[in-house]
Amino acid sequence: MTTYVISVPGTFTSGVDADTRARISRSLSPADPHRTQMGNSEDLDALSLNDDDTFTIRLTVEADTGPHAEESARLLAQSALRESGLDESDAPLGAAAVTGIDSDV
Repeated sequence: MTTYVISVPGTFTSGVDADTRARISRSLSPADPHRTQMGNSEDLDALSLNDDDTFTIRLTVEADTGPHAEESARLLAQSALRESGLDESDAPLGAAAVTGIDSDV
């Protein structure tokens, strides 16, 4: 198994308040990228927001392959959004992508 850092982009289609953002971040905390060398050195937050209501969710995922890691991260992101009261029309997600592999090499 390899630890991957995966980025999942998305867009909030309606305003999202600070409480909702905090709930999303708490839901993502077990997969916070800060626990990897890359996430710590680059200070990657699990949830990054932009002024135009786009966002990026960055997660660490243990998987055998990059595609498996991307799918797992997407499912974790969807789950965190649902737990925060948002559905797919409130926060549609883009394609997940591997942005790093945590390795001592």
